[in-house]
Amino acid sequence: MTELPRKAVARTARLAALPLGYAGRNALGLGKRLGGRSAEAVMSEIQQRTAEQLFRTLGELKGGAMKFGQAMSVLEAALPDELVGPYRTELTRLQDSAPPMATQTVRDQIAHDLGAEWRDELVWLDGGPTAAASIGQVHQGRWRDGREVAVKVQYPGAGEALQSDLRQLGRLARTIGPLMPGVEIKPLVEELQARAKDELDYTLEAEAQRAFADAFRDDPDIVVPDVVAVGHEVLVTEWLDSPASLASIIRDGTQEERDHYGELFVRFLFAGPPRTGMLHADPHPGNFRVLPNDDGSPGRLGVLDYGAVARLPDAGLPEAMGRLIRIAGDRDPEDLVAGLREEGFIKPGLDVDPALVLDYLSPFVEPTLVERFRFSRTWMQGQFQRINNPKEPTYAVALKLNLPPAYLLIHRTWLGGVGVLSQLGAEAPFRAILEEHLPGFAD
Repeated sequence: MTELPRKAVARTARLAALPLGYAGRNALGLGKRLGGRSAEAVMSEIQQRTAEQLFRTLGELKGGAMKFGQAMSVLEAALPDELVGPYRTELTRLQDSAPPMATQTVRDQIAHDLGAEWRDELVWLDGGPTAAASIGQVHQGRWRDGREVAVKVQYPGAGEALQSDLRQLGRLARTIGPLMPGVEIKPLVEELQARAKDELDYTLEAEAQRAFADAFRDDPDIVVPDVVAVGHEVLVTEWLDSPASLASIIRDGTQEERDHYGELFVRFLFAGPPRTGMLHADPHPGNFRVLPNDDGSPGRLGVLDYGAVARLPDAGLPEAMGRLIRIAGDRDPEDLVAGLREEGFIKPGLDVDPALVLDYLSPFVEPTLVERFRFSRTWMQGQFQRINNPKEPTYAVALKLNLPPAYLLIHRTWLGGVGVLSQLGAEAPFRAILEEHLPGFAD
């Protein structure tokens, strides 16, 4: 089970480097050889083929590489169009789908986890998956009481494969890095490794989903399906009848849909911690399902997949987080640096320029300075390039900042959320949402 992923990950790393190396060097020559076609056309074709192969390889692994690809897909909005354009469609597909496993394997997994008499409870199960992701796939079924249910089944050996994939990706971080310049691949993989064990235990996921379902049961905008039954590798929840996910809104949505569902997305992420003591920490668009009204207008937002959650020690996001964002918004660099030192974001003894620190953190602060903020790929690309350009004064700040362990998953979720909003091009009352839900921000 582990040898195939190792070979596939190595192949993925080579593919990731192909369009930046081989394609760039050889497009001109190929253009001359292929019937007079332009070098640009040939290079575009090479990149598209490479992107398709990259998707197939990541998807077939059904483990760490698939999860890594999903994480990259959320951050693609930060990269220049000329680099990420050929990959955008394939990366977006990773948000919503993956190749399926055999039906008999699914039934064997259910029998192993729920017992030989599982058919007495699950009276009908569809023959093919409705969705597939990094460590499991989902089938529609019917429970004995007549409820339509979603049956999430873990791939056999998913735990071993996931850990193996992530170890290999950690070793190959330098090779994969050119695909996402400016993104620190190694810390991303290390964080995925740290969370893998929790995500493999569906009983922990069921515990988190029950808490969110209870907290949002009467919410007019957010829907969280209830848990019906659970084993370590099988999770049965109520079925959420939704025509599409946020990934489809990113591809084809109207501006009204982008703004509406983008705002609900933000509200859920920030309302969850004070209501449940947990942060839903997997903000890729495939986990968020749109539920239009009967007349077709934008309606509620359904939220799935609670395998990755941050269990917050203070039953909510840190008060210091909101306070520091407010101080930065008030343009008080000296107080900002003092607060960052107190929280461990700046290591003791390091000298920093408070004005540059304030400038460096502007991507986190800018959306809070106006009543409504419009996220966009152009805005995110500009911010990303500014803080990752060695020629910019703010670049040196990154080398002196430290991310305390308690903030690691919060930080990744925040960046992922901004990535999704930028992909959507959504406008949202970001400041008002923080004032309502983020401790320390409104004080």
